[in-house]
Amino acid sequence: MVPALYRGRRLGERRRRRRTGEHHDPEHPARRERRGARQPWDARGRRRRALLLLLVLAPSVVAGSYFLQTLPATVWYPVELAMAIAFGALFGWISVGFWTAVFGFFLLLRGGDRFAITKTEAEPRAPIDPSVRTAIVMPVKDESVERVFAGLRAVRASLARAGSLDAFDIFILSDSADPDRWIDEEEAWARWNRENDFQGGVFYRHRRVRRKRKSGNVADFCRRYGRRYRYMVCLDADSVMSGECIVRLVGMMERNRHVGIIQTAPAVVRARSLFARIQQFTARLYGPMFAAGMHYWQLGDSPYWGHNAIIRVAPFMRYCGLPRLSGKPPFGGDIMSHDFVEAALLGRARWSIWLAFDLPGTWEETPGSLLEEMQRDRRWCQGNLQHLRLLFTEGIVRVHRGLFLNGIFSYVSAVLWLGFLIASTIEAVLWSVWGPNYFPTERSLFPTWPVWRPERVEALFGSVFAVLLLPKVLGFVLAVIQRRAAGFGGVFALLRSVLCETIASALFAPIRMTFYCRFVLKNMIGLAVTWRGGHDDLDETGWWTALRRHGPDTLVALAWGYGVRVLHPDAFWWLVPVAGALVLSIPLSVLASRTRLGTGARRIGLFVTPEESDAPTEIRELERELTSAFAASASQPPGFVRAVADPGANAVHSWLLRGPRKLATKIRDERDALALRARDAGPDALTPIEKRLLLSDAPCMEGLHEAVWRLADPAAASRWGLGR
Repeated sequence: MVPALYRGRRLGERRRRRRTGEHHDPEHPARRERRGARQPWDARGRRRRALLLLLVLAPSVVAGSYFLQTLPATVWYPVELAMAIAFGALFGWISVGFWTAVFGFFLLLRGGDRFAITKTEAEPRAPIDPSVRTAIVMPVKDESVERVFAGLRAVRASLARAGSLDAFDIFILSDSADPDRWIDEEEAWARWNRENDFQGGVFYRHRRVRRKRKSGNVADFCRRYGRRYRYMVCLDADSVMSGECIVRLVGMMERNRHVGIIQTAPAVVRARSLFARIQQFTARLYGPMFAAGMHYWQLGDSPYWGHNAIIRVAPFMRYCGLPRLSGKPPFGGDIMSHDFVEAALLGRARWSIWLAFDLPGTWEETPGSLLEEMQRDRRWCQGNLQHLRLLFTEGIVRVHRGLFLNGIFSYVSAVLWLGFLIASTIEAVLWSVWGPNYFPTERSLFPTWPVWRPERVEALFGSVFAVLLLPKVLGFVLAVIQRRAAGFGGVFALLRSVLCETIASALFAPIRMTFYCRFVLKNMIGLAVTWRGGHDDLDETGWWTALRRHGPDTLVALAWGYGVRVLHPDAFWWLVPVAGALVLSIPLSVLASRTRLGTGARRIGLFVTPEESDAPTEIRELERELTSAFAASASQPPGFVRAVADPGANAVHSWLLRGPRKLATKIRDERDALALRARDAGPDALTPIEKRLLLSDAPCMEGLHEAVWRLADPAAASRWGLGR
């Protein structure tokens, strides 16, 4: 089954359904497949989601109409109407998070949900059947090689402690374009196998043709090796999972044959910079509550986030082949946010997707700076807006359509917020310049006197602040009630951290808004995003970089604030929280990226998390592996140089290329000429593309290796790290 994009109702479609019986027969295979098989949780899920819809839509309509009645309605009615519509939509958007937190709070308070997928585990837990094979796959592209292999080593060691190592194989699926990282990955894999006495279980594959990005990388694995495995656990380059967690996931899949994916809720670890530590604290304190709330609404129609999840391979291969969308990027081309689409396609094929919100032993990392996070969100924005093309795909269940809309609105809401602020400014300027309009409607015999009701405005914005802040209060209360505050440094340290995090969130929110607005605008005008590698928490934002990225926002905020201050001093104070944050965006972005400030915050007990107070075995092992890996790679020459000059690296690389390829005579001559130039001029004379061409050609690499070892010129040999 492939995504059938909606192109309108075909002529004769209804007649065909009547003729085949599909129109009337509720058990017709085509209707049953689109509707999804009945499950015990299905009716309960529909009732819960209907409740959520009521709790969101009703207050949104009330808030919008109440806001419109609050305005004096004597300046320019179209502006006031636009403000009311934007306010109502934004109120509904934040209400979704509010009610998710509230129901998640009570769900965790009462000890879970009877529909939770973890409730299906057998007690005592039975060992894994040796015939049930599971692949642990990690797609990578120009990631930190040390971090990738240190994380996988920690996972494998944890599986060994759990006594189930023989049931799992590990695959590193590389799409790396950097020639040096390509060789670093191969050598790290070879070193790991040597240390394991070549017992197997760890495999490496580098794609020659990098089609369809990450989804294509996983699809290539499924085509080559998928039929050998019943399940696969997908990890990101910064993911770690405990062996017990993975074994439990396999057990749950075995006991629930209708489940296609079980997604875990990973905690954030290893934050170094101040920005990353704030994000880590936020995710650790509020994340479990929101994850429980998401489970409450979605049940077996949960999303898939692309990592830290287990997948049933056979239905994934059958139903989740993703096409290229027609047209050019950003709305055409490869599907960027493929994970939500894959979950929707499995749901369409009657497989359920569950969020194991209460399953421990799953971790990930977070970007170390605001600009790094925005680079990631730029890609996510394009992927989520692509879902507009898939929103009406035939057979997609309503919940997954709602998840598509939720992802789209997570970025479009920034445009609404900015539009609301602009409309408010226009309203204030019109009031100051022209004064009130006493005859806002035509043919009015009597004037309309402006009536300003500040108490209504205070009530409205008080309700907004309550909706935004109450989830933070609930997260704090839940940690105290469940006696988890000690992991956050104690009750008072936790309270200080919550207050500081609230201030930081208020400062960063307007900055994110401006970036998201630019992202949406760039997508609208057809500017696509490039796919970069992963984040590096040690990269700090420089002042010049921050000036280039935040400078325009700072200038606009200064001019905006000054203009409102001159024309309408009372309205200026309503603008200060947004304009003030944008004015401070440069120092905020720079200072928040500093690891020194993050270390200082931890030293005084700010933003402490349980994984720092008592680090799990897997995280401690990860840190040890990273320390030794960085020490070993500190003095090594670049990977391409080693692949040419080092006999061991050259042999491993040539073997992994799986033999020579037949090339046209012209191409072979060009490759030989390139190898000759590399021998004489050294590696610095080659571009990255030229290095990749040589690395992809086994005869060239073997010949170049022999040629550089025969160099008689000491200067030429030294370019390859060979002394004479």
